[in-house]
Amino acid sequence: MTANEIRNICLLGHGGSGKTTLAEQMLFMTKGTDRFGKTVDGNTTCDYDAEEIKRQISISLAFAPVKYNNVKINVMDAPGNFDFSGEALSAIRAAECAVIVGNAKDGLSVGMERTWKMLGKKPRMMFINRVEEANADYAACVDAVKAKFGTAIAPIVATKADANKAVTVIVDLLHNKAYDAKGECAIPGDMADEVEALRAELMEAAAGADEELMEKFFETMELSAADMAKGLKIGVRDGSVCPVLCGSAVTGLGVDMLLKTIVDLVPVATDMPAEKAKDESGNEVEVAFDPNGPTAAIVFKTISDQYGKFSMIKVVRGKVTGDMSLYNPATGNTEKLGRLYSMKGKKGEEIKEICCGDIGAIGKMDRVKTGNTLCDAKNVVILEGIEYPAPCYERAIAPKVKQEVEKMGTGLNKLNEEDPTFHVSNNAETHQTVISGTGDIQIDVLCAKLKSRFGVETELSAPRVAYREKIRSKVEKRGRYKKQTGGSGQFGDVVITFEPQNEQEDMIFEEAVFGGSVPKNYFPAVEKGLRKCCLNGVLAGYPVVFLKATLTDGSYHPVDSSDIAFQLAAGLAFKEALPEAKPVLMEPIGELKVTVPDSFVGDVMGDLNKRRGRVMGMNPTGDGETVLEAEVPMAEMMSYAIDLRSMTQSRGTFVFSFVRYEDCPAAAQEKAIAEAKAMAEAE
Repeated sequence: MTANEIRNICLLGHGGSGKTTLAEQMLFMTKGTDRFGKTVDGNTTCDYDAEEIKRQISISLAFAPVKYNNVKINVMDAPGNFDFSGEALSAIRAAECAVIVGNAKDGLSVGMERTWKMLGKKPRMMFINRVEEANADYAACVDAVKAKFGTAIAPIVATKADANKAVTVIVDLLHNKAYDAKGECAIPGDMADEVEALRAELMEAAAGADEELMEKFFETMELSAADMAKGLKIGVRDGSVCPVLCGSAVTGLGVDMLLKTIVDLVPVATDMPAEKAKDESGNEVEVAFDPNGPTAAIVFKTISDQYGKFSMIKVVRGKVTGDMSLYNPATGNTEKLGRLYSMKGKKGEEIKEICCGDIGAIGKMDRVKTGNTLCDAKNVVILEGIEYPAPCYERAIAPKVKQEVEKMGTGLNKLNEEDPTFHVSNNAETHQTVISGTGDIQIDVLCAKLKSRFGVETELSAPRVAYREKIRSKVEKRGRYKKQTGGSGQFGDVVITFEPQNEQEDMIFEEAVFGGSVPKNYFPAVEKGLRKCCLNGVLAGYPVVFLKATLTDGSYHPVDSSDIAFQLAAGLAFKEALPEAKPVLMEPIGELKVTVPDSFVGDVMGDLNKRRGRVMGMNPTGDGETVLEAEVPMAEMMSYAIDLRSMTQSRGTFVFSFVRYEDCPAAAQEKAIAEAKAMAEAE
């Protein structure tokens, strides 16, 4: 097989638009499966995971290779739920063209808008699904899409609907053929004028993509189907044309035409521009799709489940065979490949090679991760990886049985191989394991997988906020530690001045002792005792910052004094002084950049005020959106990912990062202290 006989597409769009059913229909129509699976029955090829079957949504990127007219179409079915947008980004990395699946009943959905934005300059076409249903409105859907995305939108179908607006006939304007639910049919007579007018529009769009075709069109005002296909293919490749088709994934109406259009209009890998990459020294280079060049492939997805571990690769240059050894620049390891597979849902069919432009899987690559490049050791290149969005939703996770902490950690590491969009961190300050992802559904699914695959039941809770404590006034205190036992005793005596400072977060320790009242060799012990105390403040047990401690006086015993005695004496002085030094809590403040459509700016600003946020600026992006910049206490941001979705109909996105600590207002301070006390009592 060669690159010319392969098309790589990904199905993207809003959750519930019918992407998985469309992939199923493509397989069934081309005899890739012997039965037509349904999501409600839990028997589709692409939704095979237990969680996908239970929830009736796609969670992971799935693969469905379709053979049509001697062409292999690698169909990648990406989840539509926004919590799994990382899977869509993996699919976009490997596809030459995206098929955005819409829904004639819902019109222009948020998922279509977000997908369009996510694709950047990637070629795309649209398939408006569910046109056969009563009260579906294909024409209104196309009008909405045109109004949003402009002149690139080029419908290549005409439709005939019944009284309930359900489409009964679809006309392929490119090939001038009509289809109904049973297959090919004659073009209805009452559609002739409309078809002619729409074909003229399409010819103009095709001619506009190529100068040679433009000249031909002006001479004859006519283009053949082959010329139209050539022009549209160029337009699709450079992004100036987005063909729009329609049909029904359930009945199969229009699906044959979609397959034909994919073969005709989707650019093959070798027609695409060279990929950006870096060489071993970090210099920028370009890697062209070349079947005869030294091998280079990108790992764009890892499947790690009960069926084994598979590294999904897209071959950019050369070919990959099972007997090869390829170099991984990210790890410095040379990997002996072994068995290669073509994945269809959960089943892998063993194959001999993966040619340039094709997609396939390598089994049991334990040291290879998503985003890695595998290449010829003599011609090292590092292909561009996948940039996933920063996690924006955090929960503390703990096993129900304390002894299973290690088991939980192992399970999360395994799941992270499959889904690199979530992060796990152990917060030493709050003693919590924190899992960060894109939303509550993603984290809920991860917990369900921990239970089903690794036998670990977990509990989620809001992460604790890492507050700080500081003092606002100067206090001097004596700390005297004396203990007499049977033998030698313990004696340490210090006088320490505590005061606030603004130079650094860490405690500044100084000594101003006169006359040797405390010998120099005990100064480090006094400092050590104070630094230990700074880890747990007197208000709510949080670290003490911006503190200056000066040892001014004290006394010692030539026999009984020791390092430990002076450490304990310093601790006594600390615990007596700080409650009198006007202690206050400091809370972490984060910088928020939230991008929202202009119509939601007022709602979002009102919500930020309720969260004690300070809006620092508003920057219109020029495409109907505004970036709001604000500073917000981190304690108020725990549920922001979910709240922003409901406020903006899932159209808002944000990034949030810590910037500094600030004094906590009285009401927030009281609440934080009460929570800390309750937590201490519970432990």
